[in-house]
Amino acid sequence: MKLRPLGIEGAWEITPQQHGDSRGLFLEWYRFDRLAEAVGRPLRLAQGNLSVSARHVVRGIHFADVPPGQAKYVTCVRGAVLDVVVDIRVGSPTFGQWESVRLDDVDRRAVYLEEGLGHGFCALTDDATLSYFCSTTYDPAIEHAINPLDEELGIEWPTSTPLLSGRDAVAPSLAQVRAAGLLPEHATCRRHAAGRDTEAPGGW
Repeated sequence: MKLRPLGIEGAWEITPQQHGDSRGLFLEWYRFDRLAEAVGRPLRLAQGNLSVSARHVVRGIHFADVPPGQAKYVTCVRGAVLDVVVDIRVGSPTFGQWESVRLDDVDRRAVYLEEGLGHGFCALTDDATLSYFCSTTYDPAIEHAINPLDEELGIEWPTSTPLLSGRDAVAPSLAQVRAAGLLPEHATCRRHAAGRDTEAPGGW
């Protein structure tokens, strides 16, 4: 398993080692100890989600208030997606920037993003299936969305016909969310991350 930090602080690409033969294959797609060693703290596992999307579906950009925020560990178990991480932390040196990683059922990479980062993806195939762990349970009272087609963000989605949910289609721009005071502060996110260094491995 190889862990590579992305250009946005708090976001990582994970590439597992696959062991295959004529019977099939085996891989470790998540290791709490390897992740904790790389990022400096364990991922607290509070909820597991499965998302199935048709080709051209774009979901995001979603984020939660910090604290508590919601860290995610995402992989694609069927088909392929372009997974996108957006730095929406006010005061971050990479504020407003985004990075993408192709997640698919061939290389079987994963993406980890810590609390305070925005997340979205575009399905590159039909029945694209994401499986992901979350550090907190879903709470609609602290969940927010930024329009994934926001021109200021300028995300290069690999589709000319993006299919959005009703919520995402009418979501405000990054500038509007910032003006409303809903974006997390970079300093707050860093303090929040540092405060979890003493949690038990795996978060159980």
